[in-house]
Amino acid sequence: MKRFELKFLSLAFLAVFGLYSCTDLKIEETDSFISEGFQGLEDPQSALDQLYNQIGGQIGGQENTYAINVVTTDVQLVPTRGADWGDNGRWRKLHQHEWGLEEIDIIRPFDEWNANQLLASQILDTRSAAPSDVAAQAHFLRAWSMYTILDLYGQVPFRDTELSSTTVPEVFTGAAAVDFILADLDAAIAGLPAIAAGSGEQNRVGKAAARLLKAKVLLNRHIFESQLGEASSSVNVADMQEVVNLVDAIAADGYALESGYFELFESSPDSETIWFVDSGNTGNRIFNGLHYNSTGLGGGGWNGFSTLAEFYDLFEGDPNQNRYATDLESAQIDGQEERRGGVPNIGVPFTNRPGSSDDNGGFEDGSNVGNGFLIGQQYALDGTPLEDRQGNPLEFSRGFVDGNGAPSLINNGERTGIRLMKYNPRNGGGFTNHVIVMRYSDAHLMKAEAILRGASGGDATALVNELRTLRGATPLGSVSESDLLDERGRELYCEAWRRNDMIRFGEYTRQWEFKSDTETGNAARNLFPIPLPQLLANPNLVQNPGY
Repeated sequence: MKRFELKFLSLAFLAVFGLYSCTDLKIEETDSFISEGFQGLEDPQSALDQLYNQIGGQIGGQENTYAINVVTTDVQLVPTRGADWGDNGRWRKLHQHEWGLEEIDIIRPFDEWNANQLLASQILDTRSAAPSDVAAQAHFLRAWSMYTILDLYGQVPFRDTELSSTTVPEVFTGAAAVDFILADLDAAIAGLPAIAAGSGEQNRVGKAAARLLKAKVLLNRHIFESQLGEASSSVNVADMQEVVNLVDAIAADGYALESGYFELFESSPDSETIWFVDSGNTGNRIFNGLHYNSTGLGGGGWNGFSTLAEFYDLFEGDPNQNRYATDLESAQIDGQEERRGGVPNIGVPFTNRPGSSDDNGGFEDGSNVGNGFLIGQQYALDGTPLEDRQGNPLEFSRGFVDGNGAPSLINNGERTGIRLMKYNPRNGGGFTNHVIVMRYSDAHLMKAEAILRGASGGDATALVNELRTLRGATPLGSVSESDLLDERGRELYCEAWRRNDMIRFGEYTRQWEFKSDTETGNAARNLFPIPLPQLLANPNLVQNPGY
């Protein structure tokens, strides 16, 4: 591929400096060409630990990568409540698909994941002499980083660490990017250990994680190769067959579906978890949706993130309430499937379980907070109905309305919107560093999808119903693409796969509540814009269509 040398780089710097004062554009030191005299790493293991920490923080946050994968879908949105969560329209623009070129949640992921892949490349540089186990993990983490960039932006700048630091990175798109990522994953699969399911050691990646990511790449290959017009958008059945084979290999290592849906998000080992990050704070997944008065843990909730009623209605159960009979240990009474969770009307008596205390009148910390979808009246630990800060009953509603009762994402009160709770504060108060990235149920549903798209190896409807039966949902008579997308939504909500899934099934540009009418059907939104400083610094990058 053609390379542009220092004279182009100098022009790019001049352009950046000329624009900086009026647009606040700047070159971050994470940019892949800023590295002088690299001769290898002295301690590749420490660099690998740093890479895991960086990725853990990026996955565990509620902004940036998480926000553009989830808040830009029908799963979550963040209304402005009085003066809270306004942030110059930051959250609303994501949900409404009205983002521009200078949104921080779009700029930072591009910088961060490119920095990740550069560090992985430095570990893999022969001059670093990384041990084989370190190199295998670096191959995976580079593939994961490049996959993320390709999925979000469609273009992956790549810096060859053996070239001069003045050489502008080449850019991979489409088939070239997919082939590079797959080569890294094949190296990872060959070199990584087969980490035993349920061992609790899944905070480092093994063969199962590499196989799942490879299956994910193959499942999306036709999308990646068509977004910038580089190939047709037709599915390759051979790719789908390989997806089935990869999932079967994961199962052969002992990974399997497991009952007890919300227990999967505790820190105790289970047979479903394939990879979790232990440097991400689960508090981001807990407190961002809870009301200020929902719990005393962590100083209370942040009262922001909510979900659309139309997404809640994908689940079985009463559309207007979602209750447990008494506490978190009791039966659901509103006809809901297990994954929809429920709201308890009292806390759980203290039982000396790990991560709990008896400092709350004999109840476990946080056990009054429900699981899944929180709608209707919320209760204190002792069963007292909670109130908002104005003294109104703390009842979470289906809709989002302003002070005049009109549908709106601004001027909302404290009680609008159904809240989502996948990680419960009862389990370590929300500060256990255990955010799940990959689960076997995702692989299981990918296998069903691959079969639906032409592969052999089972029956898609039977596979989906195996999962639905385990989750307490009514089996389906047959499974269409739409059914499969819905099932992935029900199983994997708030696990950062929704945007990717909706694009693959052609649903990301459809209308949903509060999305701008002018953006409905706008295929340009399937990719985010390349940040302007990066375009100026690297002439090999081209702005994505529509921006």
